[in-house]
Amino acid sequence: MFETVLFPLDHSRQAMDTAAVALKLAQHHGSRLVVLSVVEEAEGMMHDPVQVAQLLEQARASFVQAGIACEVLERSGKPAFVIGDVADEINADVIVMGTRGIPLEGADQQSTAARVIQLAPCPVLVVP
Repeated sequence: MFETVLFPLDHSRQAMDTAAVALKLAQHHGSRLVVLSVVEEAEGMMHDPVQVAQLLEQARASFVQAGIACEVLERSGKPAFVIGDVADEINADVIVMGTRGIPLEGADQQSTAARVIQLAPCPVLVVP
């Protein structure tokens, strides 16, 4: 049912907790798992490409240790837009992401998960 699972990852604890759900889904369906991190233009933890590369390598190693091969992608831009674009590019069947990633500045901005739900070309599984 889910041939390709896209798992956007940032430095938040919730994203790491969500990894277990992405792993189980990929194992259950024998899915291709693609882990994505977005280097953001604004300052913050996801601004440093070296830290993002380390995060992706840690995630890849964790999935491989659990018996799931995965692809890793690093892109730059605004996370919600990049996630939607990559989902379209790889023909993702589902996006698995947490509800509370790295906080956005400004109370009037939507969360990344809320924006992804609006923009995604496929279903989005949001993990609390």
